Amino acid sequence: MTSALPVPKYHQVYLVLREQLHEGRFSAGVPGEIALMREFGVARVTVRKALERLAAERLIRRTPGRGTVPLPQQTRPASAPTREAADGERLGAWFENLSGIAAGASVKVLTVRVMPCPPTVAGALAIAAGAPVQKAQRVRLVREGPQSHITTYVPQALAPFGRRQLARQPILALMEEAGVQIGRAAQSVSARLADAEMARHLDVAVGSALLSVQRLVFDRRGHPVQWLLGLYRPDRYEMCVELARVGGVDAKVWVSKTPTTPVQ
Repeated sequence: MTSALPVPKYHQVYLVLREQLHEGRFSAGVPGEIALMREFGVARVTVRKALERLAAERLIRRTPGRGTVPLPQQTRPASAPTREAADGERLGAWFENLSGIAAGASVKVLTVRVMPCPPTVAGALAIAAGAPVQKAQRVRLVREGPQSHITTYVPQALAPFGRRQLARQPILALMEEAGVQIGRAAQSVSARLADAEMARHLDVAVGSALLSVQRLVFDRRGHPVQWLLGLYRPDRYEMCVELARVGGVDAKVWVSKTPTTPVQ
């Protein structure tokens, strides 16, 4: 396993598996120790130490002879922003930034399928776990190579889109054409480590640091209509936000003045 951060190997394995557990990746069971050894290229003792930490945090349960299974996790409620775009020009720019449109970029559609909604995503979309959703996975390519891996979940009734459509247009644009009135979005930004799958798609080493963006999009009635996870190479993506100071003399705070803008 190539180390991209000055942290122990077991901790890198732990961080990657923890993210995958939160995403509901192991509904059929966590891979065995030998499979994880091969995926991460580490020794068995390293895998065991990572699994022991996940078990201590009650993220998994290990039963001798029966394997390892994920434990139910409490879904964090999504927060909605308190401000919306005030005019058509700002709203159009906001849509463009949410869609990830950039000159010279192209999209490779990896998978598109209807599936039961994972519990973690169902909580954000305010639908029942197992309800049908369309899951799409795409890689965004810029001149230098792969920039981001995007996973989206949209309730099936709102997303009758095929591969060709998803390769040509952003999902939000397709949803608008289908009559969905996009209203606002809540977004969080953090960091995570690349697992074997992301390393392959983004052409980085396993364990490399990635920028992680989670976004929940609402329609104008306040109903969530799309959940998105974007994993970005930090050397090919930058987020810039213009801020303004507001409030009284004794309580001035910084707030976002313009939509978050990706800079190539």
